[in-house]
Amino acid sequence: MKQLILFLAVFCPVDAFQLRPAPILRTSLHRLNSAEAQADINELKVEANIDDADSLVQTNGENGKSVPKRKIELTWCNADACHETLREKVVGDHNHMELTAPATGQVAYSFVDDTSSSSANREATPYSPAVLILVKPDDEDLVPMAVEVIEQLLEYGVQILVDSIFREQLRKYDYIDLESEMIRHFDPKPAPGFGSGKQLLSNNITANKSNGEEQQNSADLSDADLIVTLGGDGTIMYASHVFSGPVPPILPVAGGSMGFLTPFAREEMLEATLIALGLKNAAADENGDDNKDNPDNVNNLTISERANNNMHVEASSFSGYNDREPLAFGNNNKICISMRMRFDCRIFGSDGTLRARYAVLNEVVIDRGSSPYLASLECFCDDVHLTTVQADGIIFATPTGSTAYSMAAGGSVVHPAVPAIMVTPICPHVLSFRSMVFPDHVVLRCYVPSDARSTACVHFDGKHRTELCRGDSVQIEMSPHPVPTINRVDHSADWLSSLKSNFNFNTRVRQKKISTTSVSD
Repeated sequence: MKQLILFLAVFCPVDAFQLRPAPILRTSLHRLNSAEAQADINELKVEANIDDADSLVQTNGENGKSVPKRKIELTWCNADACHETLREKVVGDHNHMELTAPATGQVAYSFVDDTSSSSANREATPYSPAVLILVKPDDEDLVPMAVEVIEQLLEYGVQILVDSIFREQLRKYDYIDLESEMIRHFDPKPAPGFGSGKQLLSNNITANKSNGEEQQNSADLSDADLIVTLGGDGTIMYASHVFSGPVPPILPVAGGSMGFLTPFAREEMLEATLIALGLKNAAADENGDDNKDNPDNVNNLTISERANNNMHVEASSFSGYNDREPLAFGNNNKICISMRMRFDCRIFGSDGTLRARYAVLNEVVIDRGSSPYLASLECFCDDVHLTTVQADGIIFATPTGSTAYSMAAGGSVVHPAVPAIMVTPICPHVLSFRSMVFPDHVVLRCYVPSDARSTACVHFDGKHRTELCRGDSVQIEMSPHPVPTINRVDHSADWLSSLKSNFNFNTRVRQKKISTTSVSD
Protein backbone atom coordinates (compact mmCIF):
# COMPACT_ATOMS: atom_id res chain seq x y z
CA MET A 1 0.00 0.00 0.00
CA LYS A 2 2.95 2.32 0.58
CA GLN A 3 3.93 1.87 -3.08
CA LEU A 4 0.35 2.47 -4.11
CA ILE A 5 0.17 5.92 -2.50
CA LEU A 6 3.55 7.04 -3.86
CA PHE A 7 2.82 6.00 -7.44
CA LEU A 8 -0.59 7.62 -7.39
CA ALA A 9 0.92 10.89 -6.14
CA VAL A 10 3.62 11.02 -8.84
CA PHE A 11 2.06 9.44 -11.88
CA CYS A 12 -1.46 10.81 -11.77
CA PRO A 13 -2.31 12.24 -15.24
CA VAL A 14 -1.68 15.93 -15.85
CA ASP A 15 -5.37 16.54 -16.53
CA ALA A 16 -6.11 15.70 -12.90
CA PHE A 17 -4.10 18.67 -11.66
CA GLN A 18 -6.48 21.58 -12.06
CA LEU A 19 -6.85 24.74 -10.00
CA ARG A 20 -8.66 23.07 -7.09
CA PRO A 21 -7.60 21.83 -3.65
CA ALA A 22 -5.63 18.61 -3.86
CA PRO A 23 -6.51 15.66 -1.59
CA ILE A 24 -4.29 15.36 1.46
CA LEU A 25 -2.11 12.25 1.58
CA ARG A 26 -1.63 10.87 5.04
CA THR A 27 1.76 9.17 4.82
CA SER A 28 2.38 8.27 8.47
CA LEU A 29 3.46 4.64 8.68
CA HIS A 30 0.95 3.65 11.34
CA ARG A 31 -1.92 4.91 9.14
CA LEU A 32 -1.00 3.33 5.79
CA ASN A 33 -3.42 0.46 6.28
CA SER A 34 -6.09 2.47 8.07
CA ALA A 35 -9.50 3.48 6.80
CA GLU A 36 -8.31 7.07 6.45
CA ALA A 37 -5.56 5.99 4.03
CA GLN A 38 -8.05 3.96 2.01
CA ALA A 39 -10.32 7.01 1.84
CA ASP A 40 -7.43 9.02 0.43
CA ILE A 41 -6.84 6.38 -2.23
CA ASN A 42 -10.47 6.37 -3.22
CA GLU A 43 -10.44 10.17 -3.44
CA LEU A 44 -7.39 10.03 -5.73
CA LYS A 45 -9.12 7.48 -7.95
CA VAL A 46 -12.12 9.75 -8.30
CA GLU A 47 -9.99 12.84 -9.06
CA ALA A 48 -7.89 11.01 -11.69
CA ASN A 49 -10.84 9.05 -13.13
CA ILE A 50 -9.06 5.75 -12.54
CA ASP A 51 -11.14 2.58 -12.27
CA ASP A 52 -8.39 0.30 -11.08
CA ALA A 53 -5.61 2.15 -9.23
CA ASP A 54 -3.78 -1.10 -8.56
CA SER A 55 -2.98 -1.35 -12.29
CA LEU A 56 -0.51 1.54 -11.90
CA VAL A 57 1.64 -0.28 -9.37
CA GLN A 58 4.64 -2.33 -10.38
CA THR A 59 3.81 -5.78 -9.03
CA ASN A 60 5.55 -9.08 -9.58
CA GLY A 61 3.26 -11.60 -11.22
CA GLU A 62 3.76 -15.28 -11.78
CA ASN A 63 6.44 -14.63 -14.41
CA GLY A 64 8.09 -11.85 -12.41
CA LYS A 65 7.13 -9.20 -15.01
CA SER A 66 6.15 -5.67 -14.01
CA VAL A 67 3.32 -3.58 -15.40
CA PRO A 68 4.55 -0.61 -17.54
CA LYS A 69 4.36 2.80 -15.91
CA ARG A 70 1.97 5.41 -17.16
CA LYS A 71 3.74 8.14 -19.15
CA ILE A 72 3.92 11.72 -17.89
CA GLU A 73 3.97 14.93 -19.92
CA LEU A 74 5.48 18.26 -18.91
CA THR A 75 3.99 21.66 -19.70
CA TRP A 76 4.75 25.30 -18.95
CA CYS A 77 1.80 27.03 -17.34
CA ASN A 78 1.12 30.68 -16.58
CA ALA A 79 -1.96 32.63 -15.63
CA ASP A 80 -3.40 32.35 -19.15
CA ALA A 81 -2.75 28.84 -20.41
CA CYS A 82 -0.32 25.93 -20.53
CA HIS A 83 2.16 25.40 -23.34
CA GLU A 84 4.62 22.76 -24.46
CA THR A 85 7.88 22.81 -22.54
CA LEU A 86 10.95 24.26 -24.25
CA ARG A 87 13.82 22.62 -22.39
CA GLU A 88 12.35 19.99 -20.08
CA LYS A 89 11.54 16.50 -21.33
CA VAL A 90 10.63 13.06 -20.07
CA VAL A 91 12.71 10.13 -21.38
CA GLY A 92 12.68 6.39 -20.94
CA ASP A 93 10.16 3.98 -19.52
CA HIS A 94 10.78 5.20 -15.98
CA ASN A 95 9.76 8.80 -16.67
CA HIS A 96 13.16 10.34 -16.07
CA MET A 97 13.05 14.13 -16.29
CA GLU A 98 15.93 15.86 -18.09
CA LEU A 99 16.90 19.28 -19.42
CA THR A 100 17.55 19.47 -23.15
CA ALA A 101 19.63 22.67 -22.97
CA PRO A 102 20.58 25.55 -20.66
CA ALA A 103 17.91 28.15 -19.95
CA THR A 104 19.97 30.88 -21.65
CA GLY A 105 22.89 31.20 -24.04
CA GLN A 106 24.85 33.53 -26.24
CA VAL A 107 22.51 35.07 -28.83
CA ALA A 108 23.85 36.10 -32.24
CA TYR A 109 22.28 37.42 -35.42
CA SER A 110 23.26 37.17 -39.07
CA PHE A 111 21.72 38.34 -42.31
CA VAL A 112 19.90 35.86 -44.53
CA ASP A 113 19.98 36.30 -48.29
CA ASP A 114 16.54 36.51 -49.87
CA THR A 115 16.60 33.78 -52.50
CA SER A 116 12.94 34.18 -53.39
CA SER A 117 13.53 37.31 -55.49
CA SER A 118 15.44 37.15 -58.73
CA SER A 119 18.92 38.59 -59.07
CA ALA A 120 17.62 41.10 -61.63
CA ASN A 121 15.19 42.57 -59.13
CA ARG A 122 17.87 42.77 -56.48
CA GLU A 123 20.16 44.66 -58.85
CA ALA A 124 17.38 47.04 -59.88
CA THR A 125 16.22 47.91 -56.36
CA PRO A 126 19.10 47.40 -53.93
CA TYR A 127 18.15 47.68 -50.30
CA SER A 128 19.61 50.66 -48.49
CA PRO A 129 19.94 50.04 -44.75
CA ALA A 130 19.13 52.85 -42.32
CA VAL A 131 21.18 53.74 -39.24
CA LEU A 132 19.88 55.91 -36.43
CA ILE A 133 22.77 57.84 -34.87
CA LEU A 134 22.21 59.12 -31.34
CA VAL A 135 24.94 61.40 -29.97
CA LYS A 136 25.29 62.59 -26.40
CA PRO A 137 23.69 66.03 -26.67
CA ASP A 138 25.91 68.00 -24.27
CA ASP A 139 29.29 66.94 -25.68
CA GLU A 140 30.41 69.00 -28.66
CA ASP A 141 33.63 66.97 -29.01
CA LEU A 142 31.66 63.94 -30.22
CA VAL A 143 30.00 65.73 -33.14
CA PRO A 144 33.06 65.90 -35.48
CA MET A 145 33.64 62.16 -35.08
CA ALA A 146 29.99 61.43 -35.82
CA VAL A 147 30.12 63.67 -38.90
CA GLU A 148 33.17 61.81 -40.21
CA VAL A 149 31.39 58.47 -39.81
CA ILE A 150 28.26 59.83 -41.51
CA GLU A 151 30.28 60.90 -44.55
CA GLN A 152 31.74 57.45 -45.01
CA LEU A 153 28.46 55.64 -44.36
CA LEU A 154 26.81 57.71 -47.10
CA GLU A 155 29.47 56.45 -49.52
CA TYR A 156 28.35 52.91 -48.71
CA GLY A 157 24.74 53.84 -49.52
CA VAL A 158 23.57 53.81 -45.91
CA GLN A 159 20.64 56.04 -44.93
CA ILE A 160 21.26 58.23 -41.90
CA LEU A 161 18.52 59.03 -39.39
CA VAL A 162 19.12 61.96 -37.03
CA ASP A 163 16.95 63.57 -34.36
CA SER A 164 16.21 67.27 -34.05
CA ILE A 165 19.07 68.10 -31.67
CA PHE A 166 21.76 66.40 -33.73
CA ARG A 167 20.27 67.78 -36.94
CA GLU A 168 20.77 71.34 -35.68
CA GLN A 169 24.38 70.53 -34.81
CA LEU A 170 24.95 69.22 -38.34
CA ARG A 171 23.94 72.56 -39.86
CA LYS A 172 27.39 73.87 -38.91
CA TYR A 173 28.92 71.52 -41.49
CA ASP A 174 28.20 72.85 -44.98
CA TYR A 175 29.38 69.68 -46.73
CA ILE A 176 26.58 67.66 -45.06
CA ASP A 177 23.51 67.96 -47.28
CA LEU A 178 20.61 67.81 -44.84
CA GLU A 179 18.14 68.07 -47.73
CA SER A 180 19.41 64.82 -49.22
CA GLU A 181 17.06 61.84 -49.30
CA MET A 182 19.80 59.80 -47.60
CA ILE A 183 19.65 61.93 -44.44
CA ARG A 184 16.24 61.68 -42.87
CA HIS A 185 14.78 63.39 -39.85
CA PHE A 186 13.92 61.07 -36.98
CA ASP A 187 11.08 62.42 -34.90
CA PRO A 188 10.53 59.98 -32.02
CA LYS A 189 6.93 59.61 -30.97
CA PRO A 190 5.64 57.55 -28.04
CA ALA A 191 4.90 53.94 -28.83
CA PRO A 192 1.19 53.08 -28.69
CA GLY A 193 0.04 52.38 -25.16
CA PHE A 194 3.02 53.99 -23.40
CA GLY A 195 3.38 57.29 -21.57
CA SER A 196 1.23 59.06 -19.02
CA GLY A 197 -1.70 61.45 -18.85
CA LYS A 198 -2.71 63.00 -22.18
CA GLN A 199 0.26 61.33 -23.83
CA LEU A 200 -1.07 57.89 -22.88
CA LEU A 201 -4.50 58.71 -24.25
CA SER A 202 -3.45 60.42 -27.49
CA ASN A 203 -0.36 58.52 -28.61
CA ASN A 204 -2.39 56.37 -30.98
CA ILE A 205 -3.22 59.45 -33.04
CA THR A 206 -0.80 60.03 -35.89
CA ALA A 207 0.78 63.44 -36.18
CA ASN A 208 -0.39 65.02 -39.40
CA LYS A 209 0.43 68.60 -38.54
CA SER A 210 3.76 68.64 -40.38
CA ASN A 211 3.88 69.67 -43.99
CA GLY A 212 3.98 67.09 -46.74
CA GLU A 213 7.67 67.47 -47.54
CA GLU A 214 8.81 66.96 -43.96
CA GLN A 215 6.44 64.05 -43.45
CA GLN A 216 7.66 62.33 -46.60
CA ASN A 217 11.33 62.52 -45.57
CA SER A 218 10.77 61.79 -41.88
CA ALA A 219 11.43 58.41 -40.29
CA ASP A 220 9.49 56.52 -37.66
CA LEU A 221 10.40 53.86 -35.12
CA SER A 222 10.27 51.00 -37.62
CA ASP A 223 12.66 52.47 -40.21
CA ALA A 224 15.97 51.98 -38.38
CA ASP A 225 17.92 48.78 -39.05
CA LEU A 226 20.60 49.69 -36.51
CA ILE A 227 21.04 52.21 -33.72
CA VAL A 228 24.51 53.62 -33.09
CA THR A 229 24.86 55.41 -29.77
CA LEU A 230 27.87 57.67 -29.28
CA GLY A 231 27.91 58.57 -25.61
CA GLY A 232 27.55 56.84 -22.27
CA ASP A 233 25.07 54.51 -20.66
CA GLY A 234 22.51 57.32 -20.53
CA THR A 235 22.41 57.44 -24.32
CA ILE A 236 21.50 53.75 -24.42
CA MET A 237 18.81 54.34 -21.83
CA TYR A 238 17.46 57.18 -23.95
CA ALA A 239 17.25 54.82 -26.94
CA SER A 240 15.38 52.33 -24.74
CA HIS A 241 12.96 55.08 -23.73
CA VAL A 242 12.34 56.13 -27.34
CA PHE A 243 11.80 52.54 -28.49
CA SER A 244 9.32 51.36 -25.87
CA GLY A 245 8.23 48.56 -28.20
CA PRO A 246 10.53 46.53 -30.49
CA VAL A 247 14.14 47.77 -30.50
CA PRO A 248 16.64 47.40 -33.38
CA PRO A 249 20.16 46.19 -32.50
CA ILE A 250 22.16 48.87 -30.70
CA LEU A 251 25.87 49.40 -31.34
CA PRO A 252 27.11 51.19 -28.18
CA VAL A 253 30.22 53.34 -28.76
CA ALA A 254 31.99 54.80 -25.73
CA GLY A 255 31.74 58.56 -25.53
CA GLY A 256 30.74 59.21 -21.93
CA SER A 257 32.42 59.14 -18.55
CA MET A 258 32.03 55.53 -17.36
CA GLY A 259 30.50 53.53 -20.19
CA PHE A 260 29.63 50.26 -18.45
CA LEU A 261 27.45 49.26 -21.43
CA THR A 262 29.66 50.70 -24.21
CA PRO A 263 32.41 48.22 -25.16
CA PHE A 264 33.29 49.78 -28.54
CA ALA A 265 35.95 52.49 -28.84
CA ARG A 266 35.37 55.62 -30.91
CA GLU A 267 37.91 54.63 -33.56
CA GLU A 268 35.96 51.39 -34.14
CA MET A 269 32.66 53.12 -34.82
CA LEU A 270 32.73 53.06 -38.64
CA GLU A 271 34.06 49.56 -39.13
CA ALA A 272 31.84 48.06 -36.44
CA THR A 273 28.79 49.72 -38.01
CA LEU A 274 29.57 48.27 -41.45
CA ILE A 275 30.08 44.79 -40.00
CA ALA A 276 26.89 45.03 -37.92
CA LEU A 277 24.96 45.97 -41.09
CA GLY A 278 26.44 43.07 -43.03
CA LEU A 279 28.18 45.43 -45.48
CA LYS A 280 31.64 44.21 -44.54
CA ASN A 281 32.99 40.84 -43.57
CA ALA A 282 34.89 40.40 -40.35
CA ALA A 283 37.29 37.65 -41.43
CA ALA A 284 41.00 38.55 -41.29
CA ASP A 285 42.94 38.34 -44.52
CA GLU A 286 46.35 36.72 -44.77
CA ASN A 287 48.33 39.89 -45.40
CA GLY A 288 46.53 42.04 -42.85
CA ASP A 289 46.62 45.05 -45.18
CA ASP A 290 44.09 47.73 -44.46
CA ASN A 291 42.72 48.87 -47.82
CA LYS A 292 39.92 51.27 -47.03
CA ASP A 293 39.33 52.05 -50.70
CA ASN A 294 38.17 48.49 -51.32
CA PRO A 295 34.53 48.07 -50.23
CA ASP A 296 35.06 44.30 -50.15
CA ASN A 297 37.81 44.63 -47.57
CA VAL A 298 37.66 41.68 -45.15
CA ASN A 299 40.02 42.86 -42.46
CA ASN A 300 39.24 41.91 -38.89
CA LEU A 301 38.07 44.62 -36.50
CA THR A 302 41.01 45.68 -34.38
CA ILE A 303 40.49 45.43 -30.65
CA SER A 304 41.40 48.66 -28.91
CA GLU A 305 44.23 48.57 -26.40
CA ARG A 306 41.89 49.51 -23.56
CA ALA A 307 39.44 46.72 -24.35
CA ASN A 308 42.25 44.19 -24.80
CA ASN A 309 43.71 45.04 -21.41
CA ASN A 310 40.34 44.81 -19.72
CA MET A 311 39.66 41.38 -21.20
CA HIS A 312 42.97 39.99 -19.93
CA VAL A 313 42.49 37.65 -17.00
CA GLU A 314 44.81 38.45 -14.09
CA ALA A 315 45.08 34.78 -13.16
CA SER A 316 46.60 33.87 -16.53
CA SER A 317 49.70 32.57 -14.76
CA PHE A 318 47.72 29.63 -13.40
CA SER A 319 48.77 26.34 -14.96
CA GLY A 320 45.19 25.37 -15.80
CA TYR A 321 44.32 28.62 -17.53
CA ASN A 322 43.74 28.41 -21.27
CA ASP A 323 44.92 31.69 -22.77
CA ARG A 324 42.87 31.49 -25.96
CA GLU A 325 42.52 34.30 -28.44
CA PRO A 326 39.38 36.45 -27.97
CA LEU A 327 36.51 35.78 -30.33
CA ALA A 328 36.69 38.11 -33.33
CA PHE A 329 33.84 40.57 -33.70
CA GLY A 330 31.50 39.38 -36.43
CA ASN A 331 33.19 36.00 -36.72
CA ASN A 332 31.52 33.78 -39.35
CA ASN A 333 29.21 36.72 -40.18
CA LYS A 334 27.48 36.33 -36.81
CA ILE A 335 27.11 39.29 -34.47
CA CYS A 336 26.89 38.41 -30.78
CA ILE A 337 24.30 40.40 -28.87
CA SER A 338 23.02 40.69 -25.31
CA MET A 339 19.25 40.49 -25.09
CA ARG A 340 18.84 42.91 -22.21
CA MET A 341 15.61 42.28 -20.37
CA ARG A 342 13.27 45.21 -19.72
CA PHE A 343 10.31 45.79 -17.45
CA ASP A 344 6.80 46.62 -18.58
CA CYS A 345 5.62 48.86 -15.74
CA ARG A 346 2.14 50.22 -15.11
CA ILE A 347 0.74 52.62 -12.53
CA PHE A 348 -2.87 52.01 -11.50
CA GLY A 349 -5.01 54.39 -9.51
CA SER A 350 -7.06 53.36 -6.52
CA ASP A 351 -10.06 52.90 -8.82
CA GLY A 352 -8.13 50.53 -11.11
CA THR A 353 -7.61 53.00 -13.98
CA LEU A 354 -4.30 52.97 -15.85
CA ARG A 355 -2.41 56.18 -15.08
CA ALA A 356 0.93 55.53 -16.80
CA ARG A 357 2.99 52.85 -18.54
CA TYR A 358 6.74 52.77 -19.15
CA ALA A 359 9.41 50.44 -20.51
CA VAL A 360 12.30 50.24 -18.03
CA LEU A 361 15.84 49.08 -18.75
CA ASN A 362 17.54 49.55 -15.36
CA GLU A 363 15.25 49.73 -12.36
CA VAL A 364 11.99 50.84 -10.80
CA VAL A 365 12.38 52.61 -7.47
CA ILE A 366 9.55 53.21 -5.02
CA ASP A 367 10.66 55.41 -2.13
CA ARG A 368 9.28 57.77 0.49
CA GLY A 369 10.10 60.88 -1.55
CA SER A 370 10.29 64.01 0.58
CA SER A 371 8.26 62.51 3.42
CA PRO A 372 9.98 62.14 6.82
CA TYR A 373 8.15 58.84 7.39
CA LEU A 374 9.16 55.39 6.22
CA ALA A 375 7.61 54.20 2.99
CA SER A 376 4.82 51.75 3.72
CA LEU A 377 4.06 49.30 0.90
CA GLU A 378 2.29 45.98 0.49
CA CYS A 379 4.02 43.87 -2.17
CA PHE A 380 2.73 40.78 -3.96
CA CYS A 381 4.23 38.18 -6.27
CA ASP A 382 1.68 36.61 -8.64
CA ASP A 383 -1.06 37.87 -6.27
CA VAL A 384 0.56 36.06 -3.34
CA HIS A 385 1.57 38.37 -0.51
CA LEU A 386 5.34 38.84 -0.58
CA THR A 387 6.11 41.24 2.23
CA THR A 388 5.18 44.48 3.93
CA VAL A 389 7.83 47.08 3.18
CA GLN A 390 8.71 49.55 5.89
CA ALA A 391 11.87 51.16 4.61
CA ASP A 392 13.21 54.15 2.76
CA GLY A 393 12.10 52.34 -0.38
CA ILE A 394 12.46 49.28 -2.58
CA ILE A 395 14.24 48.65 -5.89
CA PHE A 396 13.09 46.35 -8.68
CA ALA A 397 16.08 45.87 -10.98
CA THR A 398 16.74 44.06 -14.24
CA PRO A 399 20.01 42.16 -14.71
CA THR A 400 21.31 45.22 -16.56
CA GLY A 401 20.28 47.44 -13.65
CA SER A 402 21.83 45.11 -11.07
CA THR A 403 25.11 47.06 -11.38
CA ALA A 404 23.40 50.41 -10.75
CA TYR A 405 21.26 51.54 -7.79
CA SER A 406 20.53 47.96 -6.72
CA MET A 407 24.24 47.17 -6.32
CA ALA A 408 24.77 50.36 -4.29
CA ALA A 409 21.93 49.27 -1.98
CA GLY A 410 23.52 45.86 -1.38
CA GLY A 411 21.89 43.81 -4.14
CA SER A 412 23.59 41.04 -6.10
CA VAL A 413 25.42 41.64 -9.36
CA VAL A 414 23.70 39.53 -12.04
CA HIS A 415 24.90 38.47 -15.50
CA PRO A 416 22.86 40.23 -18.22
CA ALA A 417 21.78 36.88 -19.72
CA VAL A 418 20.14 35.66 -16.50
CA PRO A 419 16.33 36.04 -16.80
CA ALA A 420 15.59 37.39 -13.35
CA ILE A 421 14.06 40.25 -11.38
CA MET A 422 16.05 41.60 -8.43
CA VAL A 423 14.18 43.02 -5.44
CA THR A 424 16.38 45.05 -3.11
CA PRO A 425 15.18 47.06 -0.09
CA ILE A 426 16.57 50.52 0.65
CA CYS A 427 17.51 50.83 4.32
CA PRO A 428 14.79 48.52 5.67
CA HIS A 429 13.89 49.00 9.33
CA VAL A 430 14.25 45.26 9.97
CA LEU A 431 17.23 42.89 9.99
CA SER A 432 15.67 40.04 8.02
CA PHE A 433 14.73 41.86 4.78
CA ARG A 434 17.48 41.07 2.28
CA SER A 435 17.80 41.24 -1.49
CA MET A 436 15.78 38.64 -3.37
CA VAL A 437 15.85 37.21 -6.90
CA PHE A 438 12.69 36.18 -8.77
CA PRO A 439 12.23 34.43 -12.13
CA ASP A 440 11.30 36.60 -15.07
CA HIS A 441 7.80 35.15 -15.52
CA VAL A 442 6.36 36.47 -12.25
CA VAL A 443 4.26 39.62 -11.93
CA LEU A 444 5.18 41.86 -9.00
CA ARG A 445 2.83 44.46 -7.59
CA CYS A 446 3.17 46.99 -4.77
CA TYR A 447 0.50 49.34 -3.49
CA VAL A 448 0.28 52.03 -0.82
CA PRO A 449 -2.10 50.81 1.92
CA SER A 450 -4.86 52.95 3.31
CA ASP A 451 -3.20 53.17 6.74
CA ALA A 452 0.12 54.47 5.35
CA ARG A 453 1.38 57.57 7.12
CA SER A 454 2.18 59.33 3.86
CA THR A 455 2.28 58.91 0.12
CA ALA A 456 5.16 57.34 -1.83
CA CYS A 457 7.04 58.17 -5.04
CA VAL A 458 7.99 55.95 -7.95
CA HIS A 459 10.77 56.50 -10.51
CA PHE A 460 11.41 54.64 -13.75
CA ASP A 461 15.08 54.61 -14.77
CA GLY A 462 15.48 57.73 -12.67
CA LYS A 463 12.78 59.63 -14.59
CA HIS A 464 9.01 60.10 -14.70
CA ARG A 465 8.72 60.79 -10.99
CA THR A 466 5.14 60.07 -9.96
CA GLU A 467 3.45 60.36 -6.58
CA LEU A 468 1.59 57.30 -5.35
CA CYS A 469 -1.40 58.12 -3.20
CA ARG A 470 -3.08 55.67 -0.85
CA GLY A 471 -4.58 52.87 -2.90
CA ASP A 472 -2.35 53.45 -5.95
CA SER A 473 -0.28 50.52 -7.14
CA VAL A 474 2.69 49.75 -9.41
CA GLN A 475 2.75 46.56 -11.49
CA ILE A 476 6.06 45.20 -12.79
CA GLU A 477 6.52 42.36 -15.25
CA MET A 478 8.88 41.30 -17.99
CA SER A 479 8.55 43.21 -21.24
CA PRO A 480 8.28 41.11 -24.42
CA HIS A 481 10.68 43.54 -26.12
CA PRO A 482 14.28 43.38 -24.83
CA VAL A 483 17.07 45.77 -25.78
CA PRO A 484 19.58 43.94 -28.03
CA THR A 485 23.03 45.48 -27.55
CA ILE A 486 25.88 44.29 -29.77
CA ASN A 487 28.79 42.62 -28.00
CA ARG A 488 32.40 43.51 -28.60
CA VAL A 489 33.44 39.90 -27.90
CA ASP A 490 30.56 38.05 -26.23
CA HIS A 491 28.16 38.80 -23.40
CA SER A 492 30.40 37.30 -20.68
CA ALA A 493 33.68 38.85 -21.83
CA ASP A 494 32.14 42.31 -22.25
CA TRP A 495 30.38 42.16 -18.89
CA LEU A 496 33.42 40.97 -16.93
CA SER A 497 35.61 43.52 -18.70
CA SER A 498 33.28 46.33 -17.62
CA LEU A 499 33.20 45.06 -14.03
CA LYS A 500 36.98 45.09 -13.84
CA SER A 501 37.61 48.38 -15.62
CA ASN A 502 34.80 50.41 -14.02
CA PHE A 503 34.44 48.91 -10.54
CA ASN A 504 37.88 47.29 -10.00
CA PHE A 505 35.92 44.11 -9.33
CA ASN A 506 37.57 41.97 -6.63
CA THR A 507 40.89 43.74 -7.00
CA ARG A 508 43.44 43.47 -4.20
CA VAL A 509 47.15 43.00 -3.71
CA ARG A 510 48.07 39.44 -4.54
CA GLN A 511 49.57 37.32 -1.77
CA LYS A 512 53.19 36.37 -2.20
CA LYS A 513 54.20 32.79 -2.63
CA ILE A 514 55.45 31.05 0.49
CA SER A 515 59.19 30.59 0.19
CA THR A 516 60.57 27.07 0.45
CA THR A 517 63.08 28.25 3.05
CA SER A 518 60.42 29.33 5.53
CA VAL A 519 58.52 26.10 4.99
CA SER A 520 61.57 23.94 5.70
CA ASP A 521 62.32 25.90 8.85
